[in-house]
Amino acid sequence: MRPDRLELGEGIRWTDRGIVLVDILAGRLLTAVGHPTDPLRQLAQLPVPLGAVAPVADAPGTWIAAAGTGICLLSPDGSTRWLAQPEADAARPMRMNDATTDPFGRFWAGSMAYDADEGAGSLYRVDHDGTVTRVLDDITVPNGPAFTAGGASMYLADSARGGIRRYPVDPATAEPGPPEVFITVDDGSPDGMVVDVEGAVWVAVWGTGSVRRYLPDGRLDRTLSLPARQPAGVCLQEDLLHITTARVGLAEPGPYDGAVFTARVEVPGRPATAYRHDGSVSLPGERS
Repeated sequence: MRPDRLELGEGIRWTDRGIVLVDILAGRLLTAVGHPTDPLRQLAQLPVPLGAVAPVADAPGTWIAAAGTGICLLSPDGSTRWLAQPEADAARPMRMNDATTDPFGRFWAGSMAYDADEGAGSLYRVDHDGTVTRVLDDITVPNGPAFTAGGASMYLADSARGGIRRYPVDPATAEPGPPEVFITVDDGSPDGMVVDVEGAVWVAVWGTGSVRRYLPDGRLDRTLSLPARQPAGVCLQEDLLHITTARVGLAEPGPYDGAVFTARVEVPGRPATAYRHDGSVSLPGERS
């Protein structure tokens, strides 16, 4: 366990640049370096909430980020370049939440209302040319998504509604098809998740102090208990499961609420894919 305590630690990913994570409401991008008991190191801080990032291929030090009311490129010097801010003119105050890349290098990001207004959120996809498209709506608190190894299926949680759906994804168009219910959680809220090499899904279950591994058919396989009430994000670095937690909303946070934990597991995971662009737009930090 690291000594840091985050307000809302999420978006943890194993990338080719190491482990990265965010403290969402503080707008902080952090990296977990060294031993799992070493302090986190800050890479950048934005003046808006920062939901999650992914590295940009062939652009050292540049990240694509779900931040504020949209999607931006975060340069090595900390400056931002917005691709789109689709929630800027929404009827209620909105922010971006969790996000990830699919195996083809597209970036997917969810949005939600600050007050978690019912059905106000959406899921956006950033294609290789930088185009940002709304692909799903009527979501309250989107978390994930997480993709199977070949990209044929996408898991998406709606934390406020207590469930995770599995969507087929067309490999040619990247359009999600009709979903099926993967799991429903009755004792907490499904939050961040990651798929391991056997296709099982590790899910941080907010409010329960647990992270759970579900098999592809939805059966619960394993439960890992934590001394923190609000697990929020998970990633697999080979056979190390890294877990973020949160202190936000707790009247009396315990000593471990907001900590980042690491546990060894039997089935490893894969590194997150970088966002890949087609060269139609220039990116900061890109190799020429």
